[in-house]
Amino acid sequence: MKSILDSREIAACTSDIEQRVYTSRLLGRDKTLVLHGGGNTSVKASQKNAFGEDEDILFVKGSGWDLEKIEGGGFSPVRLDHLKRLAKLTSLPDPAMVNELVTHMTRASAPVPSVEAILHAILPYKYVDHTHADAVVTVTNSVNGEARIREIYGDSVVVIPYVMPGFDLARVCAVEFGRQVGPQTIGMVLLNHGIFSFGETAKESYERMIELVGRSEEYLKRNKAWDIEWNTVGTPAENVGLDLARLRKDISVVADFPVVMVRHKDAHSLSFVGRDDVATIAQQGPATPDHVIRTKRLPMLGRDVAAYAEAYRAYFAAHEPMAKERKTMLDPAPRLVLDPELGMCSVGRSAKDAAIVAEIYAHTMEIVSRATALGGYRALPARDIFDVEYWDLEQAKLKKGGKPAAFAGEVALVTGAASGIGKACVDSLLARGAAVVGIDLNPAITSLYDRPDFLGLECDVASDEQLKSALMRTAEAFGGLDMLVLNAGIFPGGCRIDALGTDEWRKVMQVNLDANFVLMREAHPFLKLAPRGGRVVIIGSKNVPAPGPGAAAYSASKAALNQLARVAALEWGGDNIRINSLHPNAVFDTGIWTEEVLASRAKHYGLTVDAYKKNNVLKTEVTSRDVAELAAEMCGALFAKTTGAQVPVDGGNDRVI
Repeated sequence: MKSILDSREIAACTSDIEQRVYTSRLLGRDKTLVLHGGGNTSVKASQKNAFGEDEDILFVKGSGWDLEKIEGGGFSPVRLDHLKRLAKLTSLPDPAMVNELVTHMTRASAPVPSVEAILHAILPYKYVDHTHADAVVTVTNSVNGEARIREIYGDSVVVIPYVMPGFDLARVCAVEFGRQVGPQTIGMVLLNHGIFSFGETAKESYERMIELVGRSEEYLKRNKAWDIEWNTVGTPAENVGLDLARLRKDISVVADFPVVMVRHKDAHSLSFVGRDDVATIAQQGPATPDHVIRTKRLPMLGRDVAAYAEAYRAYFAAHEPMAKERKTMLDPAPRLVLDPELGMCSVGRSAKDAAIVAEIYAHTMEIVSRATALGGYRALPARDIFDVEYWDLEQAKLKKGGKPAAFAGEVALVTGAASGIGKACVDSLLARGAAVVGIDLNPAITSLYDRPDFLGLECDVASDEQLKSALMRTAEAFGGLDMLVLNAGIFPGGCRIDALGTDEWRKVMQVNLDANFVLMREAHPFLKLAPRGGRVVIIGSKNVPAPGPGAAAYSASKAALNQLARVAALEWGGDNIRINSLHPNAVFDTGIWTEEVLASRAKHYGLTVDAYKKNNVLKTEVTSRDVAELAAEMCGALFAKTTGAQVPVDGGNDRVI
């Protein structure tokens, strides 16, 4: 492990807080030290109160902030003297402790202070850093972990037995630190939890953290427990899209809400899943209790969700005397699936949650593998893990999470998604919490968004094989399919029937009709497995009820698609799949409507451009977003009992009316 601190950059930090922010971000950038909101840093400084008096303040990382991106406002200012007084109490329930922290901040708008604020306060150093360094956790979670830690560090660290974070941990540390601290002490190891470093400057505390973690890394290297051979057995199973969709459906049923499930078939995941001893090493518990809220206590081996849920309920009942009263807090669905054919599947209420689970377990696989090579992996007892999972403070966070987004845990696929109405549909679905796959012939679709809940695929909808591949990749990326928005289509130049070539006719039919038929047919088994029922929205056209001259191929293809949708609504209702159509008209904020084209068409009708855009009964402009919002609503609760509907989005067209 190497320091990435730049002396010139830290010299440019003119205040204690600026230096604290700078080195905190350095720690946060290294995922072997800190993952997803984990870790903690603080600085003690003086500031004047309203009376002009100097007060000693602990600035500690606030709840909800990630060290990698933390700013000055992310540190909660708590009165240091009060924290030290709290540390002298013999007991203090954690909810009461949080109340004391919040009511003794000097800035009302600051985030809730870390539950480890009292622990940071009692350490007699200006700067304190705390990480869950992989190397240190590997050693503490191995056979004879405490003895190994003492061998590595000697009297340079204080060693604390595992205690759940909160007031009790602060009390134990207050006693043990005073008993063990010496002139060589530069850090503190919390067994099965993490490591602290401290110093009088931000630079000193940061570099001590790097040096201490480096010692554990070197120890693992000396004992041939650092470089893991990831030997993949065989190749990952292909064409397992429906297997993934069935598994996701089973997990969603047990969870009682839809989930996103992401398949990982990289060499590390397949190697770990394929280990002969995976049933042993993967079933002991998480590397650190901090991860249990995200990953659950244990991953599920195989695909028997019902058996996993039953075992989880038994675990809950065994550790919770008030199990019946607290059953609303019980979520027995797995967050990780280890399967020799599928690899590792991470599960979450959203794609972001599933991505976090995957990253945490990627580190866990390394920790478990290295600890096993060191002599054996040993997690905390189930009782300790349960206490964290159903900790009052964690349960309070879950309750404060608020109502989930309308499409949280659901997956949508949009065709023609790179621009216009298709892109607007992507935006509307993402805004409602869905994970979205966008497909388009335009390669720009692949870089449309860089976020865990979006996958852009270059795809020719006229190719059956590419459509099938897109569905498989949708299942691998998010676990299945709930919503299908059929938007892709072409509108050829105006041409009368007597001049319309056969090839042109067939091309329009292939894209506007045949491709949608193939995608509907191939998507049907996935939509049947949608936890809340499948939904299909057809982006049709005003030309269905009111065709115009010169658009025979387009009008006929859209009319045929409309009939296909109506038949599907009749046939698929028994599968809990609903199909509805939108018929937009005069949507001018799309690629084909350049300023020149708009001006030309407006002039043709003797209108201004603005009047041309609003040339409808309501005298209003129809935008791509207008169409997309209604398409999204058709997938939502308002249309839960509607199928086979056709709704115009045209501002009122006199011919349609």
